[in-house]
Amino acid sequence: MDVSVIVPTFNEAPNVPELVRRIETALEGRTAEIVFVDDSTDDTPAAILRAAARAQIPVRLIHRDHPAGGLSGAVLGGLAATVGEWCVVMDGDLQHPPELIPVLLASGVDQVADVVVASRHISGGSSAGLSGFVRRLVSSAATVLTRAMFPTRLRNCTDPMTGFFAVRRSSVDLGSLRPRGFKILLEILARNAVTVVEVPFVFGERHAGESKADFRQGLRFVTQLATLRFGRLSGFALIGALGAVGNLAIMALLQAFGVWYLLAAIIAAVVTMVTNFLLQERFVFHDLREEGRHVWTRLAQSFGFNGAETTLRTYLLWVVVSVTSIPSVAAQAALLTAGFVLRFVYHSRVVYRPKRTSSAGYGVEAAPGFLADRSAGNDARAR
Repeated sequence: MDVSVIVPTFNEAPNVPELVRRIETALEGRTAEIVFVDDSTDDTPAAILRAAARAQIPVRLIHRDHPAGGLSGAVLGGLAATVGEWCVVMDGDLQHPPELIPVLLASGVDQVADVVVASRHISGGSSAGLSGFVRRLVSSAATVLTRAMFPTRLRNCTDPMTGFFAVRRSSVDLGSLRPRGFKILLEILARNAVTVVEVPFVFGERHAGESKADFRQGLRFVTQLATLRFGRLSGFALIGALGAVGNLAIMALLQAFGVWYLLAAIIAAVVTMVTNFLLQERFVFHDLREEGRHVWTRLAQSFGFNGAETTLRTYLLWVVVSVTSIPSVAAQAALLTAGFVLRFVYHSRVVYRPKRTSSAGYGVEAAPGFLADRSAGNDARAR
């Protein structure tokens, strides 16, 4: 078997006939199969069986009466059941165009890659089909946060949230995967040392049905992130917490000696910025210090951001204290907490950002009409 196309489905019956037809056309001349891993509660299994009876290539149905692991678990079940050298994972709503499959496969073979990602975030890619400003914002924020938490493993992947990718089956240790949530690509890249290349991908419109994204899927995504990358984030959080405590202690001490609260806040900020930088260099980002940036460059970038953040935070502190009855130390504590995520993302994605390796090419040029993708929310599946 040359390629196995794995399609996890949840109530996608109207999309099945067109999806099978287009996959057949895209893979004409290749030894291929389609494997549906279905968790549906509607007549999707019957639609798959009807399409299989008419299909020119093998179409298999794995229906899970008791789904485990969400969409990630479905994809893992499909990978375990396939025999193709290459496995292509895609959604069943036709926002992932089957016509792009040959581009993914050709790019993987030509560049000797383990994983080929269809990315919305490189030249030629777009999230145009993702409806609504809020959903675009959530998707972009999730991508930024994810890449900040996995700077090394995702150095060559600009779109770890996509649900459309090809993987060389022999390069992934299925036993290492712990499926939970719906971001299976993130799970694969975070737990396996693989060579990644990308092809551009324009997010398309849903063919039929409704998106399965909801608040519960968002909580599962956050849980998945915490499970995969608790180490670096926890170290950053610990240093940040110590810095916050130190900041408040210095500020309170200076105020006890009669120093004006704004001046006390500035002095406390300078002291904690120096201390935090030194601790982060030693304990959090020690493995990323040799990515081509001199220590003074890192220091300047860190101080530049922290200085701007401190200026804004001090201004907000003045506003809060001036117009409310909130104590200055309590207000400072709230503002420090709010700035934590921003500081972590900036340091991971800018100060200690790893360089892309030479293998991270964009692959084979795709035909203009063949580019599309799923959003961080649209490829979710309610389980």
